Amino acid sequence: MITPLSQILQERFKLPADALDDALKIQAEKGGRLDHILLRRKVITETQLLEARSIRYDLPIRQNLPIENLSADFTQKVPIQFLKKHTMVPLLKQHGGARAATIAVNDPADFQMIDDLGRLLEQERYEVVLSSKSAISYAINLAYDLNRDSAEQLVQDMEEDGSDILDEIEESADLLDDTSDAPIIKLVNHIISQSVKARASDIHIEPYQDSFKVRYRVDGILYDLLSPPKWIQPALTSRIKVMAKLNIAEKRLPQDGRINVKIGDQEIDIRVSTVPTSFGERVVLRLLNKSGSILELTDLGLPAEKQRLLERLIKSPNGIFLVTGPTGSGKTTTLYAILSSINKPDINIITVEDPIEYQIKGISQIQVNPKIELTFAKGLRSIVRQDPDVILIGEIRDRETAEIAVQSALTGHLVFSTLHTNDSASAITRLVDIGVEPFLISSSVMAVAAQRLVRKLCDHCKQPFDPSPAALKSVGMSPDMLNGATLYQAKGCPECFHTGYRGRIAIFEIMVLDDSLKNLILETYDSNQIKNEALRLGMVTLRQDGIAKVLQGVSTIEEIMRVTRL
Repeated sequence: MITPLSQILQERFKLPADALDDALKIQAEKGGRLDHILLRRKVITETQLLEARSIRYDLPIRQNLPIENLSADFTQKVPIQFLKKHTMVPLLKQHGGARAATIAVNDPADFQMIDDLGRLLEQERYEVVLSSKSAISYAINLAYDLNRDSAEQLVQDMEEDGSDILDEIEESADLLDDTSDAPIIKLVNHIISQSVKARASDIHIEPYQDSFKVRYRVDGILYDLLSPPKWIQPALTSRIKVMAKLNIAEKRLPQDGRINVKIGDQEIDIRVSTVPTSFGERVVLRLLNKSGSILELTDLGLPAEKQRLLERLIKSPNGIFLVTGPTGSGKTTTLYAILSSINKPDINIITVEDPIEYQIKGISQIQVNPKIELTFAKGLRSIVRQDPDVILIGEIRDRETAEIAVQSALTGHLVFSTLHTNDSASAITRLVDIGVEPFLISSSVMAVAAQRLVRKLCDHCKQPFDPSPAALKSVGMSPDMLNGATLYQAKGCPECFHTGYRGRIAIFEIMVLDDSLKNLILETYDSNQIKNEALRLGMVTLRQDGIAKVLQGVSTIEEIMRVTRL
């Protein structure tokens, strides 16, 4: 009889009984597999789960898959979606005249799919090994990339005849048509798929006098992706505009559109923005991976004390909670994490957003549409009559929206929203600048959280180092603060595309408006005075929160300096 995974986890990894009971309750209420629930709740690690599966099914673990001489022949027979959905990859090797097959899987419970893969490969015998999701995903991507045209090859394949290429574009308006032989369509598809693979948030197509560049933003930093010849620019821009259902004849005015594409098992929502420049249209594509799960409060990277403070604030019956920061600093992601944590059947939550980035079950979400005059203010005025307990406003942009938000907070609603300001104290100045009276701000706003995203060091290649006193001083640290902590610096490896960083984490500055600050706001709305008073009351600044991440070995001094430069 096969030993249950839960028993192996308890005996081998001392899985707490109460954690197992909690997971079983969630399984009884919502369904799903017990091991997935334990992993999602971070009760166990992926490595521990892999070891438990190895014991249960008597299969070896291969953390490093042999991909040096990987044969990509199977890519012609097996769809990439099939492998990604079931997290497995065949590793075919040639031994003399015979072919040996190894199938690396993450979860061997799905043995039927493993057999199906064996049949697709026409292999009667094969070895099954266990490996991590990241190693399998890397091997899948590598195999299909080896068998796919590179961007440079696609550019070289194009004939220098813009009119023919433009004709091909207008004929093939279907979305990411993989069967199309039109080089420009293949190039656009390649640019999007490579950007998604690199976890890019944006793609920039930038025209210059004699050239143009395609760049993508990964973890907040722009990198060059491609520099095609100038003559390809109009064709590339037109193809993207066709996909976004924009007017390809209009090149003098800015345009905005959307594209929905599917790459493997990932659904990508792309917002397209074009603006005319001296040397042609500049295009920016904002990529949003809808397949990504919504973060929970515990995933935001808050210290325990700040998390307790945030949990207390978001349980308030009324008031305004503002999240501030520049574009792309993760404000909406934080608000979604907050909403999902308070989302219960007995609470009515309604949002007004532009755009709706993630669909949240149990929450009514309204999309702003200026074309039919559905603005933040108009949507907000309507939802107040829908008896909400909690309201989320995507952004406070004008006086009318701000005033309705204040009135909603004063009449018993809990309101969440965002502002574009540099720090938490500046939010008060911004609200007064919009036209909200200081006495209304002090009566309605309960807290302001400023946030930034800093890049996380790649766990595969980060290196310990001893910082110089000058480097410590530049970020406001002293040698005494190290207290035995190890600081790391970025190096670079294939796992992180040789950047030294992989993924991002938020740093926060939470300013709670207590009586002292409320009284000060009635006297002055100078952000410096408000900040000084908040610091006196014990507020932790963005820089200080960043320093804590450096001491934990999560990020670097250079990264904290970059995002919190004064």
